[in-house]
Amino acid sequence: MRTISIDIETYSSVNLSKCGVYKYAESQDFEVLLFGYSIDSGPVEVLDIALGEVIPDHVLNALLDETVEKWAFNANFERICLSRFLGYPPGRYLEPSGWYCSMVWSASLGLPLSLEKVGEVLGLEHKKMQEGKRLIRYFCTPCKPTKVNKCRTRNLPGHSPQDWKSFKEYNFRDVEVELAIQRRLSKFPVSSEEWNYYHQDQKINDLGIEVDMDLVEGAIYCGRQTREHHLQEAKDLTGLENPNSPLQLKEWLNQQGCPIESMAKKAVKEALETSKGKNKQVLELRQELSKSSVKKYDAMLSVTGLDSRARGLIQFYGANRTGRYAGRLIQVQNLPRNYLTNLKEARNLVKMKDTKSLELLFGSVSNTLSELIRTAFIPKKGHRFIVDDFSSIEARILAWLSKEQWRQQAFKAGKDIYCESASQMFGVPVEKHGVNSHLRQKGKIAELALGYGGSVGALKAMGAIEMGIEEGDLKPLVDAWRQASPNIVDFWWSVDRCTKETVKGRMLTETHGLRFIYESGILFIELPSGRRLAYCKPRIGTNRFGGESVIYAGIGTGNNWQEIESYGAKFVENIVQGIARDILAESMYRLKDYRIVMHVHDEIVLEVPEDQSSIEEISTIMSKQPEWAQGLELGADGFECHFYQKD
Repeated sequence: MRTISIDIETYSSVNLSKCGVYKYAESQDFEVLLFGYSIDSGPVEVLDIALGEVIPDHVLNALLDETVEKWAFNANFERICLSRFLGYPPGRYLEPSGWYCSMVWSASLGLPLSLEKVGEVLGLEHKKMQEGKRLIRYFCTPCKPTKVNKCRTRNLPGHSPQDWKSFKEYNFRDVEVELAIQRRLSKFPVSSEEWNYYHQDQKINDLGIEVDMDLVEGAIYCGRQTREHHLQEAKDLTGLENPNSPLQLKEWLNQQGCPIESMAKKAVKEALETSKGKNKQVLELRQELSKSSVKKYDAMLSVTGLDSRARGLIQFYGANRTGRYAGRLIQVQNLPRNYLTNLKEARNLVKMKDTKSLELLFGSVSNTLSELIRTAFIPKKGHRFIVDDFSSIEARILAWLSKEQWRQQAFKAGKDIYCESASQMFGVPVEKHGVNSHLRQKGKIAELALGYGGSVGALKAMGAIEMGIEEGDLKPLVDAWRQASPNIVDFWWSVDRCTKETVKGRMLTETHGLRFIYESGILFIELPSGRRLAYCKPRIGTNRFGGESVIYAGIGTGNNWQEIESYGAKFVENIVQGIARDILAESMYRLKDYRIVMHVHDEIVLEVPEDQSSIEEISTIMSKQPEWAQGLELGADGFECHFYQKD
C-alpha cells in the first residue's frame, strides 16, 4: 500500500463549526459512523462502522504507518477523529507527517476550501451529492425531541433505513470526488517544502495554547452583568422596550431633536460630538451595548478542551490568494490591542468578578474586557511566552523587490521608516521626537496606505482625516509619496505589464525576480522562494475607468466563486504578502524544535521553560535570510511575558 484516500462520517453532540474538531472529538458520545476509503486509487469501499463492520487490520496499520500517505479533503478532521477512534487520549493525536490534505492542494491553485465547490469549479464528473447536508443533519447531529420521533435526541440508521442507504452512497461519492480532485490536480503537485510546513502547522494546532479559564469565566460574568445594567439604564432613560434595537433607538433620538441617519458606529460617534444631556447619555450607552467584547471569551469557552488548551486556531493556506495562514474559531488574527498600563491588576479583578472595582479603576468595563482578550492566553506552568515578530516585513520586502535604495539603506541602518519616508517626501530631516517630528504622522499614514497603489481613498480609509490631516492635503501627500518612491511605482507598472502580456500571449514574462506563467488556464506568479501564486481562468477585461485589467476567477465576497478584477499594484500586494508568508513559514520551520503555540500575522508565540531559551536566540533564528532572499534586510524583535499581550 502506497496511498489511502479516506472520508469518514461521524456523530457528536458538540457543535463542530462552533467548537472545532478537537473539542468535537473529545465528546463522550463521539463515534465514527462510516469509513470510506480507496487504496492506491483503487475501488472505493465503505465500512458501516455504526452497524458493526470492522476496519481491516491492513487499513488500521496504514493509519499508523507514516510511510503510507493518508489523503483526505481537510485531512485535519479525519486525523483528529480517527485518533479518538483508535483510542488516543485527549491531547494526543496521530502523527501528522503521514497525512496529506487535498484541500490545501486545491487552495494552492486558488481553488475554494470546500469539497463541493472544488468539484463544481473543476467540472468533475463525480460531484458531491446535494442531499448530503440534510443527511449529515439527520445522522451526525442531535435531533430535537418531538412526539413524532418519540422524544429521541438522536437519529440512528434504523430510524430511516432508506436515508442510511443514501448516507452510505454519499460517503462513497465523497471518496470518489477526493480521488477525482487528486487526478485533476496531479499536474501541479505541492512541493515537499510546503508539505513540511503543513505538517508543522498540524503539530502547532495539535499542541494548542493554554487558556486561563478563570479569566474567561470572570470576563463573561462581568460583561453580561455590565450589559444588563446598561440595558436597564437605557430603558429607564428612553422608555423603550428594547433600546438596543437600532430602529427603535433611531426613532427615539430623532424625536428628541437628535437627527441621526443610522446607529452605525461612525454615525453614533459623530452625533456624540454635538449631543448633550440625556441624548448624550443614550448615545454613550449605545456605544457600550454595541461592543462585542464578550464574544471572544464565549468562543474561548466553546473551543477550549479538557486540558484547558484551545486547538485548531490556525488554518494552513487559509488565504489562498497569498497562501497566508488564517484564523479560525477564536480568530486570533484580529484580537484587539491592549493599551492598559496595569493589565495584571485588571485581570485579577475580572477573575474575582469584581465589576464595580473594575469600572471604578479602569472606566469602561467593555473596553477593559476587550483589551484583556489577549491575556486569556497563558503559558503552561513552569513556562513563559517569548513573543517575537518581524519588523515592518511588508515594507522591507517591497523595498527589496523594487530596489528602492534609500528604503533598503534605512532598514539596514535600523532607522524609523516613517521618519525616513517623511524626510524623503518633504525634503527635510524628520526625527521621531525631534526636528520636524510633526511630519512623522504624515509619513506613517502614507506608508500604511500607499504602498500598493492606494490614493486619496486609501488615506481616508486608513483614518487620515481623523488623524488631523486636511482633505486638501491628501492628494499632495499621495504625489509626494510616489515621487519619493519612484522604483515602487515602476514595480507596480512592471507587474501590471507582465500579468497582461502573460494572459494575452500565453507567454512567460519576468520582472523584479518574479516569473509570470500561463499554464492550463491558470496565471501563475512564481515567487523568489519557488512557490507560485495561482489565478484561475484569467482574461483581459475592461475596468471602471475604461482601461484594460486582468480578471480571474476566485473566492470573493460572501465566500462565493466569482470573477475578480485586479491590476498591477494589487498583484504586488499579493506578491509581497506571499513572500512574507514564505519567510514566516521557513522561520517557523527553523524553530520546529521549540514549542510554537500560536502565530498571528508576522508574530510567533513560543511556550518555553522558565530557564531555557532567550529572546535574542529566537530573534537571531527568525532574522536569518532565506537562501532565496539574498539582500533582503530582515529584522525581528521580541519580549517575554506570562500572559499574551502586545508589547
